[in-house]
Amino acid sequence: MNAPADEPRIIVETGLEARVAHIVEPVVTGLGYRLVRVKLSGLNGATLQIMAERPDGSMTVDDCEILSRDISPALDVEDPIDRAYHLEISSPGVDRPLVRRSDFERWAGHVAKISTDRPVDGRRRFRGALAGLTEAAVRLAIEGDDQAVEVPVDAIETARLVLTDDLLRAARPEGEAAEVGLNGG
Repeated sequence: MNAPADEPRIIVETGLEARVAHIVEPVVTGLGYRLVRVKLSGLNGATLQIMAERPDGSMTVDDCEILSRDISPALDVEDPIDRAYHLEISSPGVDRPLVRRSDFERWAGHVAKISTDRPVDGRRRFRGALAGLTEAAVRLAIEGDDQAVEVPVDAIETARLVLTDDLLRAARPEGEAAEVGLNGG
């Protein structure tokens, strides 16, 4: 599925990560890619991870090099991080974060984990098959529950696919032979 390059993210960063996203997103989109996520972690001192993809969802090592070469100077000029850090450009991977409406639509039927910034039906963590999307909510079919739960989009803090054999099969490029899955098959 080719989603529009300018489709907005509905799940975005806060704080310093939001400031970094504001700096790098014009660079990423200017090169024809889509920003997926910005994450600053304490790995190896500090690591700034910029996750991006092409509009078709693909991402190569060469794409990562192109983005790194153009993002580094923008970060050097703006200097949003007050300590040394390692810059890591990566693809979303198979168990990708879900950040755009098209992500939730494309991966309908697959298992996702969603965390919210406030309780929804008394819970903040959900795991279930993506079962639809409205303007205001993501529907999840919770295993063992006969009703789907609706998680308000504006409450979602993080959402990501769960690595399953079905997901691996769906993510495999057409014509590529199956190798060993999660359960050995």
